[in-house]
Amino acid sequence: MAAVCQVTGAVPNFGHSISHSHRRTKRRFDPNIQKKRYWVPSLRRNVTLTLSVKGIKTIDVRGIDAVVTELLAKGVKL
Repeated sequence: MAAVCQVTGAVPNFGHSISHSHRRTKRRFDPNIQKKRYWVPSLRRNVTLTLSVKGIKTIDVRGIDAVVTELLAKGVKL
């Protein structure tokens, strides 16, 4: 599963792990990705989305119908 949020578009960032002796090694900062299932009244079915926690909060504020219509307008397959 790719670490990409379908709502916010959050992707992994890259940086360094720094040891006590200050040596740097490459590392990856992954977003907190969750699989979440929502009932969408306009489609009359369940939709499973891959979301970051910020994406879940966005759906809580705006509503699932508004977010799903925006995703369908972008051409995302649900």
